[in-house]
Amino acid sequence: MRLFAILLAATLAGVADAAAQPYPSHPITMVVPFAAGGPVDALARILSERMRQSLGQTVIVENVTGAAGTIGVGRVARAAADGYILSIGHWSTHVVNGAIYALQYDLLRDFDPVALLPSNPMIVVSKNAVPARNLGGLVAWIKANESKVSAGTAGAGSSTHIAGVYFQNLTGTHFQFVPYRGTGPALQDLVAGQIDLIVDQASNSLQQVRDGKIRPYAVTAKTRMPTAPDIPTAAEAGVPGLDISVWYGLWAPKGTPKEIITRLNQAAVEALADPVMRQRLADLGLEIPAREIQTPEALGAHQKAEIAKWWPIIKAAGIKGE
Repeated sequence: MRLFAILLAATLAGVADAAAQPYPSHPITMVVPFAAGGPVDALARILSERMRQSLGQTVIVENVTGAAGTIGVGRVARAAADGYILSIGHWSTHVVNGAIYALQYDLLRDFDPVALLPSNPMIVVSKNAVPARNLGGLVAWIKANESKVSAGTAGAGSSTHIAGVYFQNLTGTHFQFVPYRGTGPALQDLVAGQIDLIVDQASNSLQQVRDGKIRPYAVTAKTRMPTAPDIPTAAEAGVPGLDISVWYGLWAPKGTPKEIITRLNQAAVEALADPVMRQRLADLGLEIPAREIQTPEALGAHQKAEIAKWWPIIKAAGIKGE
């Protein structure tokens, strides 16, 4: 009996010590719901590197792919709410997917917002073998070759898919969508000439554009990007209304203690304020939100507003998950 009491006391003392440890006391995992090499992965690796300095712990980036990001996001929804597993995603994973998939989690009820992250427009790009030299020429070429043209996406309902569908609607074109487990692999096939085009996130394609490996036609923004001023806007190139910006965010499982959310938010805010990191993000074409809207509250409000805006549009378009 005495031995049992001693063991029980030791166990309780260990639990108390663990509970008293300041957060974070061990590495944090940031789940990217797409393959390595894509835009979400790129942002996650830049962000995690700088957040490590603020948190004093390694932030591990883990790629959990499949079903347009729903598998990776679902993993975080089911995780312990202790601040050691986070979901990094964007407009597609945390808004669009709720309109096209029968999710095993709720995008609003099962997550606590942490921080609103940068956003970026998309670029209409093709393989170099496509003969068109401007957007009007690309539209004409697609119409003349509709049965043969293919466009890569990161899966049904991904930003690349939704943007491609809008491009079709606005230009009266038709082409085949080829789904991948992320935009990174799709871009690799575009460079290799295996597919014809992608309406891709600027942060994913800009370097390949600069290297001359793919051809840009237009950016889906109201103004040209400072980092790529030679690429016209879609409106300037003859397709007004093709205006899509993909915003990013960071979430934790629902029920994560408020003090941990605050700590994570502070680390993300510090990262976004770092001059070196700001330049790296700018080079990718990413736009950092104003400091006052980098809060958990701002991300939560923005996500709710985007769901209210986009779900009726997506459902009306009849877009379904694979």
